[in-house]
Amino acid sequence: MAGATSKTSRWKRVVLKLSGEALAESTGFGLDSDVLHQIATEVHETRRDLDVDIAVVVGGGNFWRGLKGAGQGMDQAQADYMGMIATVMNALALQDAFERVGQFSRVMTAVEMPKVAEPYIRRRAERHLEKGRIVILAGGTGNPFFTTDTAAALRAAEISAQAILKGTHSGVDGIYTADPKLDKTATRFDQISYLDVISKGLKVMDSTAITFCMDNKIPIVVFNLLEKGNVRKILEGPTNLESSLTLTKMIVPGNREQYKY
Repeated sequence: MAGATSKTSRWKRVVLKLSGEALAESTGFGLDSDVLHQIATEVHETRRDLDVDIAVVVGGGNFWRGLKGAGQGMDQAQADYMGMIATVMNALALQDAFERVGQFSRVMTAVEMPKVAEPYIRRRAERHLEKGRIVILAGGTGNPFFTTDTAAALRAAEISAQAILKGTHSGVDGIYTADPKLDKTATRFDQISYLDVISKGLKVMDSTAITFCMDNKIPIVVFNLLEKGNVRKILEGPTNLESSLTLTKMIVPGNREQYKY
């Protein structure tokens, strides 16, 4: 493959989970073209150089959140469908950003919109990945009451992804005992089990997604998305990591040594 190096990814196929807020301007709304370019460039170069299949699941919170609508008295299902449309807007923006840096990509939606994107079909998504395309998965699961975190977990299992990379956008570089921006005593977990995340009520992903990943043995890596080089650094992790441990642990990356347990 063009541009390939001697380095390889620790996983052959991954799902990158992006929140809509990660793409937003400083106001928390809309789209920041510089952020889109940074993410597209890093994901493109990482996919090319490490020869790894990357699917992206994107949220829509920079435009709309179903829970917000429900909190204002809207029907929950109706509000969630609006949120699904918001994820498609972000997916199209990501596709444009990828293609500007020379990365072929496809948007696939759980809610059919044939004028703007392909419907999500598992085998077709896998074929796109095999051809070196980035697949951007929008529309959540296609069902109300489920978050895009759960969509990421579900799609990861369907396409046989070996890990989920959960990118944060607030400058927080992993999972802490509390919000480190509000609590100066908060400490970071280098590794933590799925059950501990749930029992401690840590706000990493929703409990449905965490439980699904635990049941399907899908490791999750939480990292600071907006720090340049992080996607590549995680994928270049040590090759001697025991899979039996990653399948029962949620990993919070720090330095390289913290992967060796």
